[in-house]
Amino acid sequence: MHVISKGAWRDAVVRDHTLESALNAWYKVAKDANWRNLADVKKVYSHADFVDPYTVFNIRGGNYRLIVKIEYRWQMIFVKSVLTHQEYDKGSWKK
Repeated sequence: MHVISKGAWRDAVVRDHTLESALNAWYKVAKDANWRNLADVKKVYSHADFVDPYTVFNIRGGNYRLIVKIEYRWQMIFVKSVLTHQEYDKGSWKK
């Protein structure tokens, strides 16, 4: 998979540097993956959820949510947001 649009990722690491290792670990798995659908993602990340049109991953013990759009056909992942659990629950990222 090709991960792009990592601006939100960089912004989150600036706000909380402890995110860097967790996001890098996710990135290493994702870039080497050949996911064809959500079932493939869930084989690796059972906690991943589909919230149309995004896939949401728990990061750093569930304290953060990594929100991405996965284009399986083109093997691309677009990073939308990295939010705290509280920010995620507010739901404004869906707009």
